[in-house]
Amino acid sequence: MPKVFDWKGHRFHFFSNEGYPLEPIHIHVRKGPNRAKFWIKPFISLEYNYGFSSKELNEFRKVIEDKCQLIEEKWNEHFNI
Repeated sequence: MPKVFDWKGHRFHFFSNEGYPLEPIHIHVRKGPNRAKFWIKPFISLEYNYGFSSKELNEFRKVIEDKCQLIEEKWNEHFNI
């Protein structure tokens, strides 16, 4: 489970096995039992949310937007794209 970065105690990561064929680029967010998944392309959109508030999800969207290049670089590096 490659970690991309931490932010305010939240872990932003993806999984080494992201489907076959490989799912499009996305990022998972986790803190305690709460989880969410955001697609990165063609635009940042929420796939699912378990436990986070709307306010938190909006904050995550902004953080993901700011870190989009880093997320894509880590994804491509990990999956040899």
